[in-house]
Amino acid sequence: MQKFKFITHDNTDAYFNLASEEYLLKHTDDYYIYLWINDRAVIVGTNQNAIEEVNLSYTESAGVKVVRRLTGGGTVYHDKGNLCYTIIAPYNADEDNYKKFTAPVIEYLKSLGVNASFSGRNDIVIEDKKISGNAQTVFKDRIMHHGTILFNADTEELSKCLNPSKIKMQSKGIKSVRARITNVIEHLNDKMSIEEFKAGLKAQFLKDCDNYELTKSDLSAIQTLVNEKYSKYEWNIGRSPIGQNEFTAKFEFGIFTLRFNTQNGLITDAQIFGDFFEKKSVKELASQLNGIKFNKVELNKVLEQVGEYISGADAKEIADKMFE
Repeated sequence: MQKFKFITHDNTDAYFNLASEEYLLKHTDDYYIYLWINDRAVIVGTNQNAIEEVNLSYTESAGVKVVRRLTGGGTVYHDKGNLCYTIIAPYNADEDNYKKFTAPVIEYLKSLGVNASFSGRNDIVIEDKKISGNAQTVFKDRIMHHGTILFNADTEELSKCLNPSKIKMQSKGIKSVRARITNVIEHLNDKMSIEEFKAGLKAQFLKDCDNYELTKSDLSAIQTLVNEKYSKYEWNIGRSPIGQNEFTAKFEFGIFTLRFNTQNGLITDAQIFGDFFEKKSVKELASQLNGIKFNKVELNKVLEQVGEYISGADAKEIADKMFE
């Protein structure tokens, strides 16, 4: 069997790193192992409803990218305290591929005195707390396995990004299962930086690999995927399954309810009702919500007229409550 190629690079752009996985899996014939770190980003499973899983109002205002990946599983948070690894290998349906590909990571952690173990379907845990979630996809005769390693991630920021708004949401998308988490650094006897940790894991993988540097042709093809897919709203948010959503809150002007569906990341079938006093029919206002992207900025643009339809209503007050 051909030898694995080990890639290491310093690109921390989530669009680039997710696009690189698809390029290497689908457009090359070699086998790869590589390590990568993202700037702040929320990574959504391929079958998930991003609107339901992510606090999009917060991520948008905080400049946190939301990116959909090729693999299934739940939504995860990345930052520079989180190390990711990807393995692209021959696919063998008779093997337990999750245990096989997490084994080098567990072995490395144990060499540092960390009592890590495989748990459930696809996790690495320390004392029943999750430090690594893993996912896989198969393309032709190859499998791509990737995982996150919480080394010293900002768990407060993670919580802000992954706690959705107060809108009640229901869709056929795959729901994330939230687990108790911990950072590797909390379990190390001898403290180290994430770069030192990364170098040690690289040495673990390099036992069976040759170094490989992405070529200009590789980088160009990856950037094309970034431009055409991974940086696009249509892929990251719009690909979300159809969702049924409802927001209800009590304001000084009365109880305000907004019901709507989301399809391809856009609002459809919007309805507004409540015990407020109408100046004009709210059906007209609700119809203007149909077709806009589901985010606070777009909703504000339409709802800024709400005072013309509902006595005493304020657009900012409603939007802030919806997305708090």
